[in-house]
Amino acid sequence: MNLLEIVNTDAIIPELASSSRDEVIGELVNKFIEAKVITQDQREDIIEAVLERERKGSTGFGRGVAIPHVKLKGIAGMNAAVGISQGGIDFSALDKQPVYSVFLLISPADDPEQHLKAMEVIFKNLSNQTFRKFLRQSSSKQDVITLLEDADADKIAN
Repeated sequence: MNLLEIVNTDAIIPELASSSRDEVIGELVNKFIEAKVITQDQREDIIEAVLERERKGSTGFGRGVAIPHVKLKGIAGMNAAVGISQGGIDFSALDKQPVYSVFLLISPADDPEQHLKAMEVIFKNLSNQTFRKFLRQSSSKQDVITLLEDADADKIAN
């Protein structure tokens, strides 16, 4: 599994408008609606499920990144949205620092193994300092896609 199998390229926001965790999650979920990954009817349930997961423990694992994620019924396949914030977001991250890059992962409830594989792929790349740096510097959707392609081809040194 690689990043471009997970990330929906129509759900990339190179400049998040929102500045709070809850608003950012809503903004990324809206991108899923625009990309036809989910329907408008699913919006509130997905946002609530993601926020419920956040209440159990922050998915901001430090170093400026967060991976909010949820497994839900009625979701077709693995999908991640990517958002980048220039100003930073308080995600209650483990290191108490702002988050600048967010991967929102939604996946089918009946395929927990694929969900774990997707989390591993995302986490592995976000653990790479060079990847994080280039992601944060991405100023367009195409910049993010190119970075994902490079990461999938193992062209990014740590």
